[in-house]
Amino acid sequence: MTKMIFPGQTIGIIGGGQLGRMMALSAKEAGYKIAVLEPSMDSPCGQVADIRIVAPYDDEAALEELADVSDVITFEFENIDYEGLKRLAEIAYVPQGAELVRITQNRVTEKAAIVEAGCPVAPYIVADDYDELVNQIDKIGYPSIVKTSSGGYDGKGQQQLNSKEDLPLAKSLFEHSQCVAERFIPFEKEISVIVQRNGQGETYCLPVGENIHVHHILHETLVPARISGETYNRAVEAAKKIADRLELVGTLAVEMFVLGNGEIIINELAPRPHNSGHYSIEACNVSQFEQHIRAVCGWPLRVPKLLKPSIMVNILGQHVMPLCNSISKHADWSIHLYGKTEAKVNRKMGHVTILTDNIDDTLNEIEHSGIWSE
Repeated sequence: MTKMIFPGQTIGIIGGGQLGRMMALSAKEAGYKIAVLEPSMDSPCGQVADIRIVAPYDDEAALEELADVSDVITFEFENIDYEGLKRLAEIAYVPQGAELVRITQNRVTEKAAIVEAGCPVAPYIVADDYDELVNQIDKIGYPSIVKTSSGGYDGKGQQQLNSKEDLPLAKSLFEHSQCVAERFIPFEKEISVIVQRNGQGETYCLPVGENIHVHHILHETLVPARISGETYNRAVEAAKKIADRLELVGTLAVEMFVLGNGEIIINELAPRPHNSGHYSIEACNVSQFEQHIRAVCGWPLRVPKLLKPSIMVNILGQHVMPLCNSISKHADWSIHLYGKTEAKVNRKMGHVTILTDNIDDTLNEIEHSGIWSE
């Protein structure tokens, strides 16, 4: 049952990171109050929340407290406790439910859901242990990539195998969980589609972004993606199919590979706002965070439109000081820093969005700024 949540009521957020912070700031623009459940005291979302509950995500008393103070509850990342979320959904209004988290927390169930939605994935096998991997690997061949079924992000929890001799490199992955092994498919680009859906089934996608990674961490998102119209339509159609299959309420990021012939392969899903959608704060008529709040609060969704081409660049720990020293040089840059206290190397500390009339010129500007030099 879909409820309308009105301004002045309280939105509870599980998770206190930057996605929760940007969700909260968007909700506050519409007059909502924010409660956040997060284990750390000075979290990015906690800094802007009205109510802070400092406790582990699976703390039953803390979840009950969140239920007591919230009119609706959402989450800002998927690695939360499924059983706790399931219990919470029995005593509070959690329009996204717990099933979405259960499916996307595990690569085996996630891939099955993508296939059931009628969308393409790379050929893969599931192995419960190392011996099963050895026995089945010939079904997909080499090169292949072995990934833990749960956990792992930004390239962690995976191992590429180029030949039979590399198999022992994957052995340690099975200490954590069963694994999925995928055939490596040569691709030309990585793209992502942010699809958002409310409880009435109203569904829209943000403009497709092209993602550039450095050391397995997202570096830049270019919008519009440099792909053909046919590929664009395939990507949006696939994202909507998956959203319908999952009965999505809220936000789903669908990461994809674009092959040389323009076909797509679905790589993975994230059931929340996504790093590659941050550009939408400045570059669209509705940001991924505002649309997410609209979806979970039962509001009608806005038809997203790209106002101007843009590039989003991540700010990691090593980039903070060079960026701060360059603020006076770049009046047209929108700078977002997330309020994290310690700027560790490769830790996501913020992002910059640049609206542009020429993507190539702006890519050169970013490179020559020296901020992102190794």
